[in-house]
Amino acid sequence: MIAISTFPVALANEAATAELMADLALLIGAGDVITLSGDLGAGKTAAARALIRYLAADDTLEVPSPTFTLAQSYELPSFPLVHADLYRINDASELEEIGLSPLPDDIMALIEWPERAPDALPGDRIDIAFSHRPALGSTARAAEITGHGKGAAKVTRLKLLRQFLDGAGYLGAKRERMPGDASTRSYARLRTEQGCVILMNSPRRPDGPPIYNGKSYSAAVHLAEDVRPFVAIGNGLRKQGFSAPAIRHSDLESGFLITEDFGNAGVVEGDPPRPIVERYEAATDVLAALHREVLPTRLPLTADTSYDMPVFDVDAWLIEIGLMLEWYMPARGVKPSDALRAEFVEMWRALLEKPAAAPKTWVIRDFHSPNIIWLAERTGILRVGIIDFQDALLGPAAYDVVSLLQDARIEVPEQLELSLLTRYIKARRVTDESFDPADFATLYAIMSAQRNTRLLGTFARLNGRDGKPHYLKHQPRIWTYLNRSLAHPSLAPLRDWYAANVPPPVP
Repeated sequence: MIAISTFPVALANEAATAELMADLALLIGAGDVITLSGDLGAGKTAAARALIRYLAADDTLEVPSPTFTLAQSYELPSFPLVHADLYRINDASELEEIGLSPLPDDIMALIEWPERAPDALPGDRIDIAFSHRPALGSTARAAEITGHGKGAAKVTRLKLLRQFLDGAGYLGAKRERMPGDASTRSYARLRTEQGCVILMNSPRRPDGPPIYNGKSYSAAVHLAEDVRPFVAIGNGLRKQGFSAPAIRHSDLESGFLITEDFGNAGVVEGDPPRPIVERYEAATDVLAALHREVLPTRLPLTADTSYDMPVFDVDAWLIEIGLMLEWYMPARGVKPSDALRAEFVEMWRALLEKPAAAPKTWVIRDFHSPNIIWLAERTGILRVGIIDFQDALLGPAAYDVVSLLQDARIEVPEQLELSLLTRYIKARRVTDESFDPADFATLYAIMSAQRNTRLLGTFARLNGRDGKPHYLKHQPRIWTYLNRSLAHPSLAPLRDWYAANVPPPVP
């Protein structure tokens, strides 16, 4: 039996319609089909326009009715969208002529007048039926939202989201789209007369197939499965004197948060973006300050529960770098043999013994430019706002230093990298005379090779599995960082293996 989920929404005006469509936009993506039905003037086109403008992050985007063109295409930041109007369709076979039969998997389809071709609609979809409510005002509408098949879960989640916003007092806030990341999370800025906050939609991560010793990839490498680590670690960072967003409202079970808004000021500038040296220096100081503290491994979550930070262990590191064998090398025309795979794992397992034995601290994991906000009104290390830390775990300090100084998404010149690395080492030695710069440099090289190997595979997977080719543009930069680290004497055997077996990325 096909799953179905339905709930009604009262809409007082077009602004309320726009808010509803913005909430829906947080939960949908390429491959989803949304139908809009209702009498003439019921609000179908207004709803379509609101959704498209929100996804485009452009309130002035012209969105004409496709009544006469039948279909209008939009290349949106995250995925392409087709807005169709079937009012003039006489037969479902005509949909093939306008590219709507069969519906492509890599687009979102927004269809008005679906009742004109009901047999052509997929079983997995979301139907929104609009109707007038003149007794409540001339602009009042009602929307009956029904999810079919895979769409049912999204409609159920939409209902939970609306209830969460209502309970927090933000149902009537203006929504502003924010870019997402490589995860299943999505974000919106909520603007009211009192100011701005951030809405995080963080659904529980799907388990995935148990292909890593009975565990999914996310479980095997200790990625956050739900929103709880974000809350616990964020509270922990603030308690230690660092800038992480305060949690204003939370629904830990459903995975919704409303947090403090740090704004948009980053640590890079220009086109192409390049580091702002002063801000990178401050971010380096944050890591030095964090790593010299004795940090707890168990963090309070609620009055009755706590969160134990997992350990970044050898098995997790090996699974991460295995993505290069699984995704990057095949994408470059190389199918590793079983013998080659065994050599790779044996070399890496021996190399990773050193970071596994190193003193452990909090590893934020993705401490780099997209996840750092500059808070100019604050002082010292509090100027560095940290917004992505839910995957944090316990591991070697060198890992986060690599994340910052070998930023996967922007070019960090080698001279600046060395200058900041020296700054970090000096800061550590001020409070710890036993801190060994040479030993740390070796750990830095190993963690660099591990992280950049993993990123080559991760970005190949995002392209090949998830249809996100824009990540491939970062691979040449990652390759450069990787070769910097492989130049370290302790990595000589690994350097020779990569030179013999791993082709460089396409420039």
